[in-house]
Formats: sequence, C-alpha cells, structure tokens
Amino acid sequence: MHSRDELVRLIKEKVHHPATARDLAHLLRIPREERASFTRLLKGLVSDGALLQIRGNRFALAEKMDLVVGRFTANPSGFGFVVPEHAEPGDRGGDVYVAASNLGEAMHGDRVVARVERRSEKGLEGRIIRILRRSQETIVGRFDADAAGPGFVVPFDRRVLMDVHVPAGQSASAEAGDMVLVEITRWPTPTRGPAGRVVRVFGRIDEPGVDTEIVIHKHHIPDAHPEEAVQEAARLGTTVRERDLRGRTDFRPVTTVTIDGEHARDFDDAITIERLGNGHYWLGVHIADVSHYVKEGSALDEEAYERGTSVYFPERAVHMFPSELATGLCSLNPRLDRLVQSCLMEVDRRGQVVRYEIHDGVINSDARMTYTDVNGILTEGHPETTAAYIELGPTFALMHELFEILNARRRRRGSIDFDLPETEVVLSELGEIEAIVPSERNVAHRLIEEFMLLANETVAAHLVSHGVPALHRVHEAPDVKKVEDFEAFITTLGYSLAAHGHTLRPKHFQKLIDRMRGTPEERPIAALMLRTMQKARYDAAPLGHFGLAADDYTHFTSPIRRYPDLVVHRMLRESRRGELSGARREELEEELPEIARHASDMERRADEAERELLQWKKVRFMADKVGDEYEGYITGVAAFGLFVELVEHFVEGLVHISSMADDYYRFVEQQHILRGENTKKVYRLGDRVLVQVVRVDMERRQVDLGLVEILEAVRRDQRPRGPIRSRVRPKREERRSPPGKRERQAGRRRRHR
Repeated sequence: MHSRDELVRLIKEKVHHPATARDLAHLLRIPREERASFTRLLKGLVSDGALLQIRGNRFALAEKMDLVVGRFTANPSGFGFVVPEHAEPGDRGGDVYVAASNLGEAMHGDRVVARVERRSEKGLEGRIIRILRRSQETIVGRFDADAAGPGFVVPFDRRVLMDVHVPAGQSASAEAGDMVLVEITRWPTPTRGPAGRVVRVFGRIDEPGVDTEIVIHKHHIPDAHPEEAVQEAARLGTTVRERDLRGRTDFRPVTTVTIDGEHARDFDDAITIERLGNGHYWLGVHIADVSHYVKEGSALDEEAYERGTSVYFPERAVHMFPSELATGLCSLNPRLDRLVQSCLMEVDRRGQVVRYEIHDGVINSDARMTYTDVNGILTEGHPETTAAYIELGPTFALMHELFEILNARRRRRGSIDFDLPETEVVLSELGEIEAIVPSERNVAHRLIEEFMLLANETVAAHLVSHGVPALHRVHEAPDVKKVEDFEAFITTLGYSLAAHGHTLRPKHFQKLIDRMRGTPEERPIAALMLRTMQKARYDAAPLGHFGLAADDYTHFTSPIRRYPDLVVHRMLRESRRGELSGARREELEEELPEIARHASDMERRADEAERELLQWKKVRFMADKVGDEYEGYITGVAAFGLFVELVEHFVEGLVHISSMADDYYRFVEQQHILRGENTKKVYRLGDRVLVQVVRVDMERRQVDLGLVEILEAVRRDQRPRGPIRSRVRPKREERRSPPGKRERQAGRRRRHR
C-alpha cells in the first residue's frame, strides 16, 4: 500500500482530472485486496485537505482548481490571510488575502479551503469556501453583560474577531470584568456570531497568576495531565529495578556530572570525559532513557505527543510528562541509579569524531553542578567552590580543554553563533517582574551546548549512514530574495556578506557577525539576520542544518521535554536490536512526516506562548514609568513606526508614526528607514535614540514611546508667542477697508499659517 505522500505524488503525475475512488484505483493500479485501505487513505487525505471531495463524489487536487488549503490567520482590523499548508520552501507569494466580507464562517486559526478569485502584483486574493477543521473549541476572554441581561465574552486574542454570546444560565456565575474560558456551543454563520458557555472563571486580569492561566488557555496548551497518564507514571515507581539493568553497559564506576541552571528540576543529560592513551578525548553524553519507560501508544506517549514539548514560563513550567517522570524516575538526579542512552565519542585534537559507540546504559551521577559553580571553577578561580569540588577539578579542566577544540572546529566550518546576551527576569512573590537583567552565557553554558551539539550531530550521522528512519532537525538555506534584501540593507551601513546565490555559505553570515561584534548595530542587525533565515523545524528527511553548517543533525539530548528526541531514542534502540522489517519501515515512512509537522507546530506554539507572557509581564513592569526617558536601539522599522528596545530594561516599545509630528515620514522598506520628507531626517535600524514612555497600553499589551527630540520640537512649536489676538476684524472696519486691502490681508494670513 502506498504512503500518503506517495499517493498524492502519483495522483499529481497520473490523474489529470477529478476522478471517483473507483477511477483512481484503476488509474493507479491498486490491487483489489488493497481497495478498502486505499479508500480509507483517500478519506484521510480529504480530512487533512490534501485532496478535495467535490460534486459527483469525485476527488481533486486543490491547486488544479485554484483552491488553496491552509490555516486562516486573522488580522484585528477584520481581514486575514490563508497560509497554504503545502507551499514549497521559499514560496513567498502563496498566502491568499481574504477581505472581511469574504471570511464566511471562518475564525482565526481554522484550517480552511479558499478559492483564489484574483491575482495581482500584491498577491492572491480570494474567499473562504469551506471549513475543514476548527482550531479552537474554547476561547479566553473578558466576560461582560448588557443591561438587559444577556452576557458575552470579548476574546482576549484580538485576532478572534467576534464576541461570543453567552445565554442566560451559562455564565458559571462570572461577574462583569472577569477573565473566563468559554466553550463554543454554536459556531458563527454569515448572519450571527458564535455562542458558548463559560466553563472556567480565572478572576480579574490583574490578579496574581491569572496572566499565566490566560496565556496557557489562549494557546490551548494542556496543563494538568490526565489521570490515566499520571497513574501510568506512578506505577513505574521511583527507583531503577534490577531487571531494568539487564543487558546495559554499566557507567556507574565512571565519574559523571550533570551541569544545569540553578533552578532546573529535570536533568536529562550527564557528562563523562577522560583522556585516552593516544591523547584523544573520550567524551560520553548520557541522556535519560525515557523510551525505556514510555512505550509507543501508551497513555504517557499519547499525551506527550499531543503536547510535543514542555513549555517554560517565568513562574512555572508546563511539563510534557507528569512530574513523577519528568523530575523523578527519568531525571538524572545525583547519587541515584538512572537508565540512559549513551553516545560515547573519541574526539581528536582537531575536534573530529574518529570513533563512536551508542549504548543502553546506567549511570550514577556524582554531582549536580550549576553553570555558576562550573564557571566559578574554570574562569573565576572561586576558592570556596573549587575547594568544595576539588576531586572534580581535573574533570572540568578536561571538559574546558575539549570545549575550546570543538568550538574552534565548529567556527572553522562556518557554524553561525550569534552569542547575544539574553535577559533574565526577577519575579516577586506575586509573579510580577521586579527587575530585568542581562543573563550572558558563561563558559559552562557554552561547554554543555558544545557537547550536546556534537552528540546530536553524531547520532544524526549514525541514523543516516545506517538508513534508519527517524526525525531530523533541519534548517534550510535562506530564501535568495530575502538574502538580497538583507545584503542591500547592510551595504548602506558599510557591511557585506561577500557572497550571493549558490556561493553563499553559513561562514559568510558568521564573518559578518564577527565584524559587527561590539558595535551599536550588532543586536538589531543580528535580529534582522535571524528574520532572513528559515525557521528550524523537524522533518523525516535529513535535509541538513544551514545555521550549524552540519550535513546531518537531529535532537537526541532532551527526551524529557521534547517528543522528537523520544522518537529518535526509539529508533536508535530498534536499529540496535536488528534490521527493521519492510512493514515497519513502511509504517514509519507514513507516520514520521506527520509527527514532524505536529512537533514543529507544537514548538511554535510553545515559543509564541512563552514570548507573549514575557512581553505582557514586561509591559506591566513599565506601567509606573510613564514620562521616564531611556536610551534605546531601533530594532525594527515599519510603515507605522519604529520598534525600540530600551538599553536599561530590555523592553521593546513602539514609536508610532503619528507621534513623529515634526515632519511627514516615509518608509523605505529595502533600507529599513523612515525618512522625513522636508527635514530629510533619517531613522534607521540600529540607530541609538532617546525615547520617553508616553503610554502603557495594557489592553494591547504594548509600550508606546516617543522620540524625545521630536516631542521637544513639537512642544516648542506649540508654545504661544506673545499676546493672542483674534485675526477676525469687526465687520464695520471691513466695510471701510479700501478696495484691494481685504485681499492683501488674506494673503498675509495665508503666509502666517
């Protein structure tokens, strides 16, 4: 039987008109005994939008009928776009603009079919003709009630364009102003909005913890684990059983450490290292063996798949697995036996892996180290910390030595390393931000990252060389047009990538980063460079990783918090136990692309939720700072204004074009500037500016800023100069004015305006 992707490919190649299931089976020569499976597969492709079922019970390819299947993204202004799900990489013109009058019954996030009705220089325009799948059965919003009694919920997400009507008796005793979760009981139609019932009341929006709950439910992130999964985790116990050790390599006699953040609770990687007789390094990266406990198809597995990843908020984490596993049995806690999958690598003086082994193992970590402690030992010579871990000193010294070699090797091949300082928020007991401080990566962070990168790359190369189906972490080369636009901009600042087209390599980006290091424009240009790049994602095919300049790359090192890593662990174990059967390979070839797509979607969801909550907290942090002035960098330029990041607080705000009232400013997209028509004044990406906090808009969760030099100039122009006199003369004086005088007075008035 064909896989889903293969079937779509065959239909594209061999079927040139809409056809019934019987016609398709005949044209594609599907054996009679496989017809039932073939029909089920067709229905699955229809439900996913890969095929459309039209009149006469015929199946057709969407693109052949000027139809686009994709996800609808609404704009708060009322219109939206359909983003095709099956667009080719680098396709810039595939999004379909949908005017407000053509939305039909669609809501933000729905999977829809859109008909393309117009093609112009601006792109495709069309209307939504079918809803394939609703994106959300619940909506977070503010409950309100009319004077007459009926209630309604105003969606927190401004892209959900319709209020939700709440019939009498369906409000769960919510009071006006409460933030609630409403379940949709009636979907919208072209003539009426949606209706629903309140299923949860969060409380007032400014109460402690409500912001986190709102963001979790807005993004539909599962919070509490289902009882079945929790019980399954509890049944596994808290200690490694004797039978679990059979057939495993015993690494317990080897000095082993974990190195994580101060507040980390789940430890999924541990390190061993020694120097071999030939001078090479024998590096062991030992990863929690979650796959030993979480079996495919179990309640724990199903829940982990749905979540895709753990989500980390400032106040708390939403774990992919119940705490019994995430911080208990699978966490590599010190002085406890723990099951691992281990990648041991012999690394030479040039940083090349000349030999590797992959084992089912067991470890017993000697110490739970923090980045701060290891950095204190290696670079700061902290006497108390050094004395406390005197026996581990040689281990850390050897790690540091290997780190320098591996980092140099990666830089030689051109791997891109932005290494920009990140921010850390200091929270009060109520969950509010008390301070925002820089959190630069120290040598311990970089050391562990380097070891994890090497293990991921080694495992990926192993999977590819042995022909094992798996998930890969891929990062494709950037779109040529975006690179051209980026090059055109940096040329105005005196920089260049010094390459283009097929000659462009990751090393050209890295060399540019090195040249910008320490300059005012480093951070905003690095951010623009990131926007120029493709987004990393998961794929069943080993397409390489452009940013890391790696031919093969995967995620192996965090199965506690990322589902793709769990899949990779399973494939490693299956391949070690013998050749995969043809049936198993066929099953994997059908399942892995969908797992990759889903995992990529869940990763994006987690990133968006984490960013949104952090931005919201930053906005609240700025609420009492209206009128204060700060220095900042222009991090983005758009037709509607400038985005500026404050140097002191690392908070980004918007200078709206309407506040730039000393001139008419025009947006020059390619140069990322706003230029004054009359003054010729230019505001450019990367410029350092002085801004004032004008307003903190809690509803839009946005900090509005003003450029101090423009605000002061506008104030000066508005100051009264001398006594204010009416320009209107008495009527009797006008009647006595000699001919021509009135015209001369009008001319003077025009000149003074």
